[in-house]
Amino acid sequence: MTLHVTRCSVTPQAATDSVMSTNKAINLEKSLSRLEELVEELESGDLPLDKAMKKFEEGIRLTRGCQAALKEAEQKVDILLQSAGGEELAEFEIEDGE
Repeated sequence: MTLHVTRCSVTPQAATDSVMSTNKAINLEKSLSRLEELVEELESGDLPLDKAMKKFEEGIRLTRGCQAALKEAEQKVDILLQSAGGEELAEFEIEDGE
């Protein structure tokens, strides 16, 4: 797959609208929550093999969907940064409060 990106101006509203359409396709938070449930169910070891395999397959589908959503978001950020003159953001560290 080849991705061609052309230089364009993106308004904040257009970027928000685009993210909102992505949220309709995959709700990242719901998918991650479901993945956590699946992992707990699989780790319990109480499932018959056929049910465990179906849950594993569901987990793989969710994982791929999440990866695609994150990749798309990363590409949108790159486009927004390019349209803003290519300025690089300074790195920062999050303090954990301890």
